[in-house]
Amino acid sequence: MSKYRLQTIIFVLTSFMLGCNEFIVVGVISDISKSLNVSVATVGYLVTIFATVFAVSTPFITVLTNRFSRYKTLMVLVLIFLVGNTLSGFATSYAMLLVTRVVTASVAGAIESFIISFANDIAPHDKRAVLIAWISAGFSIASVIGVPIGVAISTADSWHTAFHVISGITLVTALLLAWLLPRNVAQVKGGVKDQLVFLTDKRVYLGIVVNLFMAATMYAYYTYIRPLITTSMGFDLTSLNWLLFALGIMSIISNRLSGALAERHGLQKLPWFYVADMFLLLALPVALNSQVVGFGILLILTLIVTIAGAPIQIHFLDVAAESYPQATMLASSVSAISFNIGISIGSATASLMLSQVGLQNISFGAAGYALVSLILVVVLNRVIAAHQQSVALEK
Repeated sequence: MSKYRLQTIIFVLTSFMLGCNEFIVVGVISDISKSLNVSVATVGYLVTIFATVFAVSTPFITVLTNRFSRYKTLMVLVLIFLVGNTLSGFATSYAMLLVTRVVTASVAGAIESFIISFANDIAPHDKRAVLIAWISAGFSIASVIGVPIGVAISTADSWHTAFHVISGITLVTALLLAWLLPRNVAQVKGGVKDQLVFLTDKRVYLGIVVNLFMAATMYAYYTYIRPLITTSMGFDLTSLNWLLFALGIMSIISNRLSGALAERHGLQKLPWFYVADMFLLLALPVALNSQVVGFGILLILTLIVTIAGAPIQIHFLDVAAESYPQATMLASSVSAISFNIGISIGSATASLMLSQVGLQNISFGAAGYALVSLILVVVLNRVIAAHQQSVALEK
């Protein structure tokens, strides 16, 4: 097996490790609640806090560590992650678990950004999009395979053991990264101000809000995917896990299609997907009356609602390579940051719609976000076209 293939596998394994750590609390929330004698709602705050710390810490770490060796910095971050996750497994109080989750969240986003940056440097130019899409797929694989296994371990033994298994995966991942990653990758160093100028480019901040509203579109309905399947469509709890598994598989396929789209001028094709999102989300309230039609729409939405992921990430990296080479690490992180902010907005919207119009109609809020995404991506494409024309005239 070639070294590049091994590197590809370890990149996906790293994102799988990060995904297992981020999603594990959702699967074992009841077990943690009983073990630590706190309410389920209190444990649920761990999810919100994790996403918030992830979004806030990532840009600080990527910007402030830009002047250090990328290889050494990543290995230090993975070590901190390993320590934080291991201590989570030994937590005997809610306060201790909260602190250790903050530790892992503070470096998780930066680890993802470093992996994407390495992938961008290592992969042949025509394979970057596919590799980055597979890195994203690692998170989907974690939700489809990793989290259910964690739940099974927690049920059979303890949620502490589930965290220790993740630590084992992290240790293996760290050793493989140390072996396979190049030690000296060419990097353009710059100060904080030199890197932040990247965010002032219209092509960048428009891409950020497109990515944000893409996430908001999904989580404005997906936050309540379980009650949508059971309460609205009437599936029993026995069927629920299989249906969620099917959605997870569709999510993995979506990541692969996203990579293929990025290879074929994906941003230009995105408006058609947002039109389809709006149509499906507006039709969903009626479709929920039929199990076959309702779940069929959920499958299609899972396939296309976040298909912009790889095209947007490649767009950020290309803008950085062309105009802001000193901000490559920041370019690798803004997608994950904006997506997590979008998750928070979408989840809050879903809760608001639930209280105002009921579970059956929460997808109307998501349809509104799809419309915003459509407008923004059309504007983004026009800005990119205008920039390309300007560059061509200068030549």
